[in-house]
Amino acid sequence: MPVRKYRRETTEINCCLKYILFSSNVVIWMTGLVVLAIGIWAWNEKDMFSNITKLTFIALDPAFVLICIGGITFTIGFTGSVGALRENTCLLGTYATFLAILLLFEMGFGVLAFVLKDKGWIKDQATEGLRAFIIHYREDPDQQNLIDWIQEDWLQCCGIEGPKDWDSNNYFNCSSGAIGSREACGVPFSCCRRRPQELIKNKQCGYDVRKEGYPVDRHIYERGCLRAGEDWLESHLIGVSATCIFTLIMQILGICFAQNLRADIYAQKSKWH
Repeated sequence: MPVRKYRRETTEINCCLKYILFSSNVVIWMTGLVVLAIGIWAWNEKDMFSNITKLTFIALDPAFVLICIGGITFTIGFTGSVGALRENTCLLGTYATFLAILLLFEMGFGVLAFVLKDKGWIKDQATEGLRAFIIHYREDPDQQNLIDWIQEDWLQCCGIEGPKDWDSNNYFNCSSGAIGSREACGVPFSCCRRRPQELIKNKQCGYDVRKEGYPVDRHIYERGCLRAGEDWLESHLIGVSATCIFTLIMQILGICFAQNLRADIYAQKSKWH
């Protein structure tokens, strides 16, 4: 009696596409989880969850920004990796939708920045952000660490337009000397230039540097951070542009991969039925 052989239907799903989407989004998922955890830990250290009302300028709070970025990244990575692994069309559609919304937002922001660049809108927003950091310098340790990093390590600058901008802070205002502030008419240590062979930076190096009669050689950065930021952007324009274009291309590929995988899954399901 002849034995009938049945040919097993092979899947139409592109396994290479599936696992590229899965592995890349696992990395995004884990990165988002780490960033989110750091943001939550920073907020917990500042006891912000039980004192949310004392938070000022929430959009400029570094911990809050980390929570937002980590949450968005975590969600995108989760829907992409699990959707690809489980061949779940709903999760893949959600993943593609999130990427499309993010892509439209980024492109809209880029167009808006280009249109308004000559009207000073970007410069005004940067000025307001730096001013908020200066005013609340001693109130939020995260903002303090951020402005110190900007001034000392990244841009090597001081204030918005120059050291005089630190007069906006209650501790560094020249009139605060009357109430016993030792930092009156000074600047933070991050404004100071590092001296040769200086291993440990003097935290009091900015005391009294804005007082009349102080020596001309103040050993502080005289250039404002606004101008320093413009100079940095001009000198790194190619790198910044390449990074933005690469990010946009990766997002477009992510959308295309997810949609192609969804189409394969739908085709396979229709063949079963």
